[in-house]
Amino acid sequence: MADFDSLWDYSHPEITEIKFRELLPAAESSGDSGYLAGLLTQIARTEGLQTKFDDAHKTLDRAEKLITNRMPVPKVRYLLERGRAFNSSGSPDEAKKYFLQAWDLARESHVDDYAVDAAHMVAITESPEEALKWNEAAVAFAEKSTDENAKKWLGSLYNNIGWNYHDKKEYEKALEYFEKDYEWYSGMNRPLQTRIAKWSIARTLRSLKRTQQALVLQRKLLYQIEQDKQEQDGYVHEEIGECLLELERKEESKPFFKKAYDLLSKDIWLIANEPQRLERLKNLGA
Repeated sequence: MADFDSLWDYSHPEITEIKFRELLPAAESSGDSGYLAGLLTQIARTEGLQTKFDDAHKTLDRAEKLITNRMPVPKVRYLLERGRAFNSSGSPDEAKKYFLQAWDLARESHVDDYAVDAAHMVAITESPEEALKWNEAAVAFAEKSTDENAKKWLGSLYNNIGWNYHDKKEYEKALEYFEKDYEWYSGMNRPLQTRIAKWSIARTLRSLKRTQQALVLQRKLLYQIEQDKQEQDGYVHEEIGECLLELERKEESKPFFKKAYDLLSKDIWLIANEPQRLERLKNLGA
């Protein structure tokens, strides 16, 4: 059977859903209930990322009926995706119940990769203080694990801890973790994640009132994106605009805010969760 996990493109869940559904007929006729259940959990995830939450839960209902106690991995994946569907639709308390079950079952079943995933998802549902504790616990677990897939979470976890400290306005500590994140992804040769880490460093420098330094870094990112002919990043344009605005270069900031709005106004998560941010970008770019 095809390795469906290798087909994931998290930036384009609608395309990934099509690819997964093309595998369904073979999965349904294979007689392998565990494989089919696992595939269904990932179809549900694509639906959730497209904010089709009712569809995601219906797909997960189907997966749940296939899972037995002898299928720990499909069960853990089911719990994770049920939790993600609840969390993304605005029910973090309900989501946390599933993430905690996934955390316990993954550790019992020695599937460390999913245990780290579960811990980091619990953190997302928690208060800033508790989130930091869970992310630190996930780092400790991943660092001790012999599972290389579990260790691959470290970059994401350093990023999450950085934002935990940023949310607490402990910007120097946040900067420390974003720099650690940058070094980790650079060593893993992950250019997109390395770029995101560099963006986070620049964003934190702005929070530290080192605005000119932040602007230089964001402009370097924009130049890199253009040179490599990568997909335009609205968040980079937004930050260049914010830096210029703080430096009292309002007219110069306008085209960057306009470009940021043009790009980010297509983001379904921002539309649903941060409409005021988008409206501000629109006004600043006018």
